[in-house]
Amino acid sequence: MGYGYGMMGGWGGFGLGWVFMVLWWVVILALVVGLIRWLFTGHANSSESRPVDKKHMDILKERYARGDIDRETYERMRRELES
Repeated sequence: MGYGYGMMGGWGGFGLGWVFMVLWWVVILALVVGLIRWLFTGHANSSESRPVDKKHMDILKERYARGDIDRETYERMRRELES
């Protein structure tokens, strides 16, 4: 009973627990880093992101369609945005 490797087969009281603990923290760290990267760069590839000029042109077209601006103003602003 007092001889041999004891109850844990010679690995001590913790066995390989420290390996799993390190792996656990590596997984947690990878998830946090992945979440941060996704928050700051993941949305750039979404369907809602468009070039800034395109967005401005859409606003200009909507204002013209609603009658907020006249044709001359629309054409002048369109030329400015396209250049």
